[in-house]
Amino acid sequence: MTPLPTVLVIDDEVRSQEALRRTLEEDFEVFTASSAAEARTLMEGQSVQVVLTDQRMPEVSGVEFLKEVRRTWPDTVRIIISGYTDSEDIIAGINEAGIYQYLLKPWHPEQLLLTLKRAAELYRLQQENCQLAVELRAAEPVLRSRVEATRKRVKQAFAVDNIVRTPGSPMSAVCDLVERAARYDVSILLSGESGTGKELLARAIHYASGRADQPFVVENCGALPDNLLESELFGHKRGAFTGAFEDRVGLFQQAHGGTLFLDEIGETSAAFQVKLLRVLQEGEFRPVGGNRPVTVDVRVIAATNRDLEAEVKAGRFREDLFYRLATVPLRLPALRERAEDVPALARAILGKAGKALGRPVEGFAPATLDCLAAYAWPGNVRELQNEIQRMLVLSDGPVLTPDLLAPHIRQAGLAEVLEGNTPAGLRGRVDALESRVLAEALERNNGNLSKTARELGLSRLGLSKKMLRLGVERPGKRKEGKDV
Repeated sequence: MTPLPTVLVIDDEVRSQEALRRTLEEDFEVFTASSAAEARTLMEGQSVQVVLTDQRMPEVSGVEFLKEVRRTWPDTVRIIISGYTDSEDIIAGINEAGIYQYLLKPWHPEQLLLTLKRAAELYRLQQENCQLAVELRAAEPVLRSRVEATRKRVKQAFAVDNIVRTPGSPMSAVCDLVERAARYDVSILLSGESGTGKELLARAIHYASGRADQPFVVENCGALPDNLLESELFGHKRGAFTGAFEDRVGLFQQAHGGTLFLDEIGETSAAFQVKLLRVLQEGEFRPVGGNRPVTVDVRVIAATNRDLEAEVKAGRFREDLFYRLATVPLRLPALRERAEDVPALARAILGKAGKALGRPVEGFAPATLDCLAAYAWPGNVRELQNEIQRMLVLSDGPVLTPDLLAPHIRQAGLAEVLEGNTPAGLRGRVDALESRVLAEALERNNGNLSKTARELGLSRLGLSKKMLRLGVERPGKRKEGKDV
């Protein structure tokens, strides 16, 4: 059972003490004293949460005694009750004794009880806050250690070494440049088709730089009109425009000390480009509706899927802004330009997607990887991710087989392999051909192994072995009483 809160009633009149006790004793453990000396002795031996004292007492006034309580027992909530309305007493009680409430006689029982309950609740909250502060101080080293561990994990997750590429791949040359440029506090412009991983590379640059422990902030410049983009990046003051009900801190300020990644920078208007150029040149800006400039220290990494040099020549992008952004220009190759990376990239994506979807599998059938490497991937890495996730959802077995591929990817990939336009080699092309022939025959025969084996001139056991080796699965379910 929870103990009752404690209250000490101090009054030199016994009848007043008893009246207060009767009002409070159901909700409080009540102690009484007739003088400041008696009250002092009682508080030295008891834990008192609330003191309720009369102001006019023979030896020491209530305010004087509560000054002493404030010094010696500062957590105790202090209340004065008096039949007099001397303003000097009230002011002294508030300023010097730090009283919680000043009550006047005659008091109303319900009002008095409500005041005392609120005082006891205030005492409880104070104690909880003190306990939390102690626990927080004790936990500070642990919290700091956890924060550092989290930072370390994030840095490792976005390390340049984790970007999938094979020796000799165009992506290897890009990663070498990233490792060199990341150390220097210069602007970097990333260009490449949509889905090539520009944001991933921007994060790798940030976490390889001296700003790694500071914020990394992202904004897609093509997603907002000029007025909203300006407010988003620079912030605004309350009343700057309709709907600006409060001050807003912009992303430049949020990224102070760190990195701001501006995606689709080529979609911005000429008017906005002027404002962005000033920030890059001067390191300061004015929030929308503001009068004072704000100074920031931010590294800007910009990205675009446009040819910005051509845009400059066409007059659609400011030349001076281009050179500010492109201190180090980096072009990310399209996935079709790094086909040798596709198998390793597909395996890495499969591992992550399998964990995320709760659907771990052993891997890809060789013919599946040949198809993936042969396809042109107009949507680049993003399209590859979507395709692998779709295959995982549709698969039942431990291996992702070619029949799970989207038809246009399977057909285009097999055609490329069969024509010898991929580095798959003779064995790979033969396996791909066999896989396609088996898959088509099984489809025609509704997955019936006996019919398919007879059509292909194979034994049923030989067909099963080939299907197992090539990772070809039967379409549909076999029918009851058939295919035996």
